[in-house]
Amino acid sequence: MTSELDLLVFGPHADDLEIGLGGTIAKHTARGHRVGLCDLTRGELATNGTPEQRLVEAEEARRLLGAAWRENLGWPDGRIGADPSHLPDAVAFIRRCLPRTIAIPYWHDRHPDHEAASRVLTEAAFKSGLRRYEPATEAWRPERVCYYFINDDAEPSFVVDVTAHYDTKRRALACHGSQFRPSAGDAAPTRLTSPRFQQLIESRDARFGARAGVAWAEGIVVKTPILREDLLA
Repeated sequence: MTSELDLLVFGPHADDLEIGLGGTIAKHTARGHRVGLCDLTRGELATNGTPEQRLVEAEEARRLLGAAWRENLGWPDGRIGADPSHLPDAVAFIRRCLPRTIAIPYWHDRHPDHEAASRVLTEAAFKSGLRRYEPATEAWRPERVCYYFINDDAEPSFVVDVTAHYDTKRRALACHGSQFRPSAGDAAPTRLTSPRFQQLIESRDARFGARAGVAWAEGIVVKTPILREDLLA
C-alpha cells in the first residue's frame, strides 16, 4: 500500500469520515486526486453492528466515494491514545502513505474518542516530519493538516462546496446500515438511529453552504494561515 497520496483522511470509527468529509472526499476523487482513508478502530463498542459488519460497510462506502483504499489500524475502541504505541504507529502510517494533505477530526467533539484521535493524530502529523523521531522510517512533512467536524462544529477557516457530490455523501453514509438503520433482532435505538442525527449533519452542511452562497458545503479548520497572492485571486 506504499504510495503517494494527495489526501489522507483519518476517522476514529467507520462512518465518522463520511459524516464530516464525505462530500469533500468524493469531490477530490472525482477530480482525479488520489485519496486514502484510514479508520482507527473497528468500532467494537458500538451499540449496534459487529466489527465484521462495519468493515464490510466501510469498504462499500470507500468504493462509492472513489478512494484508492481504506485501512483500519485496529486500535481499541474507547481507548484511542491510551497505548503508547499509537503515536509511533500513526507516524509510521503517515510516512508510509506520503500524503500532501491530512484531514483529521476537529479537537472539540462530544465523543471522547474523537477528541483523543485529534490529539494523537495532530502530534503524529508533526512528529512525522522530525527525522530523529523513530528514525527507522524516513521523515515526511505533510503540506497541510486540516480538521473536519463530526458531531459538533465551530467557525470554519474555509468551506468546501460539495453541492455536486452531496448525493454521493448521502449514499456513502447509507452504507453504514448497522449504525443508522440496524435490522438485527437485538438492535437498540441510539443517537445515530434517530432521523434527527441525519438532520444534524445536513443542517450543518446546509448552513455552511448558505453562508458561502451554495447549497451544501463542509467546514474545514486549519491552524496556520492560508497564503493568497493578493486580494483578487
